[in-house]
Amino acid sequence: MKRAKTSKAWMKEHVNDFFVKQAKKEGYRSRAAYKLIEIVERDHLLRPGMTVVDLGAAPGGWSQIAAERLGRKGRVIALDRLQMTPLPGVTFIQGDFCEPCVLTELKKSLGEFPLDLVISDMSPNISGIGVSDQARSMHLAELALEFSIERLNSGGNFLVKVFQGSGFEQFLLVMRATFGRVVTRKPEASRGRSSEMYLLGLEKRN
Repeated sequence: MKRAKTSKAWMKEHVNDFFVKQAKKEGYRSRAAYKLIEIVERDHLLRPGMTVVDLGAAPGGWSQIAAERLGRKGRVIALDRLQMTPLPGVTFIQGDFCEPCVLTELKKSLGEFPLDLVISDMSPNISGIGVSDQARSMHLAELALEFSIERLNSGGNFLVKVFQGSGFEQFLLVMRATFGRVVTRKPEASRGRSSEMYLLGLEKRN
């Protein structure tokens, strides 16, 4: 019974959510689009012609924003375990980023193109066991960072969702060693009760 009440409360909040309504009105696939919009506009992350990799892309809200702002000469490669309805200007790979074969496919799709930006909104399936969920979340962030270290251009940028807890401080230290500047972002569209935040690594070092 308690679970049903919680589910109903979430649904009521979701239906009445300003960003949910705005996403429907403006044709975005998810309210998460407004998280990226705020960060992009504040930090000037997207420019026409860039190559961007979007990790944890489904249902496609972030890829939509990226494709809109990169124009015809830009490239967006999106990846997720879940299916995603095709988007103009977006190459989609369905698979688990934790699997080496999927990472190989992503690298193959990227080819020799210089990579300017990696954006990661990946989250594990939440079990409700805090220690386990935190560990799995940090593992995904670490995989995204490893990929960024390997493939980003010198001067490239990396945006990743994280949750404060075990492993966070060590992860932050690695980011600070990798990028010229690291800042935290908590977009308005990020629900207040959520412990999620975003780390933005700017100007990857050689």
